[in-house]
Amino acid sequence: MRVLAAMSGGVDSAVAAALAVDAGHDVTGVHLALSQNRQTLRSGSRGCCSVEDSHDARRVADELGIPFYVWDMADRFTEDVVDDFVAEYAAGRTPNPCLRCNEKIKFSAVLDRARALGFDAVVTGHHARLADGELRRSVDAGKDQSYVLGVLTGEQLAAAMFPLGGMTKDRVREIAAERGFAVAAKPDSHDICFIPDGDTRGFLARRLGSRPGPVVDAATGATVGEHDGTYGFTVGQRKGLGVSAGDSRPRYVLGIEPVSRTVTIGTAELASVEEVRTGAPTWTGAAPALPIRCEVQLRAHGSPVACEVSGTEDGGLRIALAAPQRGVAPGQSAVLYEPDAERGDRVLGQAAVAAAS
Repeated sequence: MRVLAAMSGGVDSAVAAALAVDAGHDVTGVHLALSQNRQTLRSGSRGCCSVEDSHDARRVADELGIPFYVWDMADRFTEDVVDDFVAEYAAGRTPNPCLRCNEKIKFSAVLDRARALGFDAVVTGHHARLADGELRRSVDAGKDQSYVLGVLTGEQLAAAMFPLGGMTKDRVREIAAERGFAVAAKPDSHDICFIPDGDTRGFLARRLGSRPGPVVDAATGATVGEHDGTYGFTVGQRKGLGVSAGDSRPRYVLGIEPVSRTVTIGTAELASVEEVRTGAPTWTGAAPALPIRCEVQLRAHGSPVACEVSGTEDGGLRIALAAPQRGVAPGQSAVLYEPDAERGDRVLGQAAVAAAS
């Protein structure tokens, strides 16, 4: 097949491209220029898509002997990912920018352009597996990225290749070292790529300005502190609240109300929820007949929990959890899995969390 390899400049995408070449495909490498600042420099393991990353990707392409291009998608990335991230926080929700990037950039804008240019598929370095067209978890549970791919449709998955899903990250680095790739020991990217210093609150403050308001204790209704902006908080947050509630019990963020600029906090008992309601779902294949019993993962690094999923009158989902959960934030993705011990958990689909109780 004619395959477009999305090459970020990291070890995963380098090995994915190499494996596509080894499989006999006609491979072309492409690096996505996503930063508005073309000379952005990388800082250790923070961020990605820097000028150094572009050079690293080009060197790997040269070693593989494949054509290589840089596609400027900075404007699209700013609109669909960065601006969406800011707007979601301003609305009191907690978005996942990696999921949004996969949905809007890598498997929408890039895939659309690839198809227009005659490519059959896009190969990436994501740690997830495709088996018979079904999206499944990676064999490396610690590196599994199926959660942030749960937003993809069956049509998009049909034109995707994830060659790393059947191996561990250690094996990926071994392959890169065996091939002499300079990126073999390159640190993985952490945090949010467009906030390389890791200061999310500072980034949002520069975009949204000071929006002070009260921090209220749910049990008493008393104001126990002030904040500079609700965007500095997420539901389930425990650290950095900057308040004293009068006793030694830890407090968690229970709710964020951006109109009144109120952040509500409470004890662990109040932070637990047993039901999650979502917006309209997207399915990785045919929509299942509801209700169904499955598992749900409620944040990128969370553990799956058994649940029963039914539909709602407004087209969303009602997810009844088998065990109470904390830290279920509106705006996050509820990704549904069908457990399978032999073949690996299958991703059914996802929906954005609207509320939890």
